[in-house]
Amino acid sequence: MIHSIIIVTPSGDQKIDFEVNDSLKQAIDLSLFNLSDFNSFDIKITFSQTIAEFRSHDYTWQKSEINFIANEFSPKIIRLENGQIVQSNITAGIWEIDENDTTVLLWRFNPDCSVPIASYLGDENRKTISSANQQFNFIETPALLFPKSEAIEISRSKNPFTAVACFTDHCDFDTAENLILQREFFKEHQIKVTKGFFLNHFSKREDNASFQNQKQELLNWNDDGHELCYHSLSQSIKTDQESFVDFEQFVPPLHDIKVWIDHGFQPYNFSLLKNKKFNKNEFENILNKKNINTLWNYIDSGTATHGVINQFNPRHFTLSNFLNGNKGLGFIKNTQLIIKNIIFHYYNEEELILKYKHTASRFKKVFFQRQFKLFFPLVRDFFKLSISIFSVLLFWNTKKKNPYKLAKYSPTVFKHIIFDKEFYIFQTLEMLDFKKSLSHENINTLINEKGVFIAHTYFSVPMEYHEGKLFSTETTIDKKVSENFKYLGYKIKNNQIWNPTLTELIEYWSDFEKLVLDIDLEGNIFEKSNTSLQKRQAI
Repeated sequence: MIHSIIIVTPSGDQKIDFEVNDSLKQAIDLSLFNLSDFNSFDIKITFSQTIAEFRSHDYTWQKSEINFIANEFSPKIIRLENGQIVQSNITAGIWEIDENDTTVLLWRFNPDCSVPIASYLGDENRKTISSANQQFNFIETPALLFPKSEAIEISRSKNPFTAVACFTDHCDFDTAENLILQREFFKEHQIKVTKGFFLNHFSKREDNASFQNQKQELLNWNDDGHELCYHSLSQSIKTDQESFVDFEQFVPPLHDIKVWIDHGFQPYNFSLLKNKKFNKNEFENILNKKNINTLWNYIDSGTATHGVINQFNPRHFTLSNFLNGNKGLGFIKNTQLIIKNIIFHYYNEEELILKYKHTASRFKKVFFQRQFKLFFPLVRDFFKLSISIFSVLLFWNTKKKNPYKLAKYSPTVFKHIIFDKEFYIFQTLEMLDFKKSLSHENINTLINEKGVFIAHTYFSVPMEYHEGKLFSTETTIDKKVSENFKYLGYKIKNNQIWNPTLTELIEYWSDFEKLVLDIDLEGNIFEKSNTSLQKRQAI
């Protein structure tokens, strides 16, 4: 069934030998390769017949008429043309099949944009995207299993084969008053949140909530079953020296706060580490000392709207899907949104993002502040920006279906080595409009697809231009948004959606790293490891 196996590395390709007569299991010997020399590599497996079907992220069989991608948390199961099922023995890496070459299975390890991390460099905080630094220490030699009839698939949810809804909330606009209102609202609907907080009160807004001033209320959140997490240490930025002293010397208010979400451009942020104001080893040791093991990569897969809700479905994250999700907003608003999505998500290149920001800023200065000296720089940036935008619009029918490059591989949780220790990194779905993102239709889609979101929210945002926000006034929850959360809470209560905190999710998912499957002499796949993962037969 296997025609060839080739190891593809940055230094070249090498064909490897394999056991032609082994009909149940094909181990892939990587012992001849020093994998520590690479941060990525592929195993290219060519079959002697076509791959007819694959087990999709929603645990259903799909014809190989579309591109197939399965990351660590999706089934690595295919069916060949003759009906033979093929499954991986470990969850590591990504399986990818090109619809135009269905005899080839790529088993990929850290391909570009699959485990992205954002860094901000220089005085202008220019955003760059790099791949996580990972080790390839496999729990067992990668292998293909060929069962007689059934594979085994693993549930991403503790409630077997259901959806997952996880909220990570940024506290930028929290106050003493709205903190209580938020907590009471989520208690009413039995929804758990990973709640960011500022440890210290240092803010340009006097009413900003912080642990320093609202300790008891934040402890009430903890007592209600929510998870508290650091949103850096303060709202506003101190001098570099003061900031580093704060970071080195702060005392965790609770022993089990494991999650750190960068806020703004604080000098000690994980996303500013490449500015080299902090030694990697020192930074890592401080995090370890404070019991922090989970960091945000400062990236959203996209923005939730109608039809955009499941981070495990790359087809949610296309220009076409985003445009369909914003119907009814009018031509001008839709044009603004689609241009912004082309720049920020489709391209996601810092040069274009800066040109977009400069164009918007200079437009206001030229036409509203009458700073005419900026007219020619405005025209220059607008022209360069227009070329990129029109290249998408001219080939719209093709490009509208392409997944955003930072959503293609459905990155949600992965590991990264800062200096010599591993940390969990998570990627989010920006969720601003709760009327659209948590509509009944979207929640039902999430359930039907057994999907996942790790939401990046601002529950207390007060700005008028934020459509679908939680608060309609400073003290009133929006009625439609409340109905949506009520429906979500009902689905959680009925075990159709698992609603973990971020740490609860990662603790369950960490068993995927330990999972080992094997096959007996009768051709039956079984779990060789001992994990708590929910599983079932995939026929």
